[in-house]
Parts: sequence; C-alpha cells; structure tokens
Amino acid sequence: MTEPKRILVAMSGGVDSSVAAALLHEAGYDLIGVTLHLWDAEGAQQVGRCCAPEDRDDARRTCEHLGVPHYVLDQRDAFRKHVVDPFVTDYLAGRTPIPCVSCNRTVKLTHLADLAERFGASHIATGHYARLDRSFDGRLRLLRGFDADKDQSYFLFGLPQSTLERVVFPLGELTKPEVRKAGRRLGVPNADKPDSQELCFVPDGRVGDFVGRQGRESKPGRILDSDGTVLGHHQGVANFTRGQRRGLGLGGGGARYVLRIVPRTDDVVVGQEKDLYDRELVAKDAHWVADRPAEPFEGEIRIRYRHRGAVGDITPTRDGFEVRFAEPQRAITPGQAAVVYRGDEVIGGGFIA
Repeated sequence: MTEPKRILVAMSGGVDSSVAAALLHEAGYDLIGVTLHLWDAEGAQQVGRCCAPEDRDDARRTCEHLGVPHYVLDQRDAFRKHVVDPFVTDYLAGRTPIPCVSCNRTVKLTHLADLAERFGASHIATGHYARLDRSFDGRLRLLRGFDADKDQSYFLFGLPQSTLERVVFPLGELTKPEVRKAGRRLGVPNADKPDSQELCFVPDGRVGDFVGRQGRESKPGRILDSDGTVLGHHQGVANFTRGQRRGLGLGGGGARYVLRIVPRTDDVVVGQEKDLYDRELVAKDAHWVADRPAEPFEGEIRIRYRHRGAVGDITPTRDGFEVRFAEPQRAITPGQAAVVYRGDEVIGGGFIA
C-alpha cells in the first residue's frame, strides 16, 4: 500500500470511527470526514444509536474538535436498494441475511473509495477492527483485528483488492479499551459513547415489525414438529430464524427450536436442539480476497459473526464453495455469511444457501 496523502475518513458518529480519525490526525495526515446519511429513524426506531441525527452531530463535533472539514452525503436511496430491500426479501424467503456485508461492499467502502478521488484523497479510513498486510506476491491480505472480541474482518470478505489498496484500518492493532483510552487522551467528544448492539436500521431487534413497516408483511402460518403435527400458528416467517428458541408461543412440551422455515407454505418447523447440528453447508455468491482456490483445502470457517470458527474441508465450486466440517456445527443458517480463514487471514467467503 502506498503512503497515504490525504485520507477520507468514514465517520459514523461512533467512538471507533472518531478515534480512528483522531489517531490519523495526531500522526499528521490531512483528513476529510465524511458521514453517509443512510437511513431515517422514525418513531420507536429512534431508540437506536446508529442512523440517527445525533450520530451525524457526533461526527461533526469530532471533526470540529480536530479542525478538519466534515461532509454529509445522502446515500439513502442506495442503502435501501442494496441493503434494506434485499434484507426484507431474504427474511420473507426464510433466510437470515447479514446486511453489514452487503453494506460494506456496495454502499460504504467501495463507494467511498471511488468518492475519495473527488476530494483529492488517496485513501479512505474506517473504524473497523481489521488489519491489512502485503504478501510476498504483492497482493494485500485481509487479517483479523487484534482484539478477538471486536474483530470485524468477517464483514469485509467481499471487498475487492482495488478497494483494499486504498483502505486504512487505524484500529486494527488496538483493543476496544485502548481505543476508548486513546479517545479520552485525544479529547474525542464521544469517547465514552456506548456501542450500538443491533442492526442500525432495526435497533429494537423486531425484524418482523420492521418488515411490516416496509409494506411487505409475511403471511400467518403453521408451526409444525418434524413429523408434521401442528403445534401452533405464527404471524409471519419474518419473525423467525434457524436456532431460535424464544418467541415461538408454544406452551409445554419442553424446549423447542426453529429447525427450518418453509416460505412456500409459510410453515415453521421446530424440534429438539440436537437436530440443529450439521456437518455440511453450501455457500453461493463467493468472493475470494485473492485468487479463487483451484483445489480443495482445509481452513477455518465462521458461519456467523459471533461464531468462533470451526475446521473443515472447503471445496470451491463454480459460484461458491462447499464445506464439510470436522465436527457438527449448530444452526448453520441460510442467508448468513460463511467466511473462510487460514490462521488470521481471510481467504474469502460466501452466503449460506
């Protein structure tokens, strides 16, 4: 990666992006702060930290503190098209999407890398907990962040080399406590701001209600056991995800878990926890950080963000890959990302089909 000159910093209004900007400013870089206006929180949704006017204010206050320019760019149409609409469609189809992957790939980082040229910036910076280094053959390797609890490399597997060449991750070598400490030392106004815990556009976590507000309510249906016996009824498949235990509305009979969702019939099939374990998955729409592997190989696969990862054999296919795990994994969920690692390096990823 060439030495940055002017850097465009993606400013969400959270502590991470603010401290990333402050650290780069301290190091003497010429900065421009950019906040993407992605979504308008309405009504009860205003309980969320992300996507609210207060976040844009926090980003502006940080830039004022640092003495750098700050711009707000309207990306609401792109966010709806590339993130929100597919999110709703996936839930109605019985999948559980991971919108942060699509957001980074289509709305945030790739778009900002293109936008940087208009601001005369050679690079962009974010507050992601991830790292980059250069391999012996000259390509960039995407690595886990140093803080295992905050590592966000899982969300970034879809970035092409052309974007990685222009990205800077100032927090990649830091832990979250170190980031907050640096923020206080540098006088960042929001250094003690709480982290957001839910999806930025569904801060209350009630996905079914959100889908309904988009005019795409799912239909009521049956809750069945594995033998086809009707145990109850539900108000829409968008309220469920594989492995879910709470909110089924079933009394008695011991603990039950969502095993699968059948959108064609609007059925939700439940059963025992032991039936959630599988050894295999198929992933589609794969992106490889470097070249597509030509032969099967062994790696570590994460099947959700908080998954610790598990060893398996990966076989590349025409548009994805297949995995056979050494040990069965709980609740392999359609729509989630399966991200492949070799040690700390992200090899690639795809979406569980």
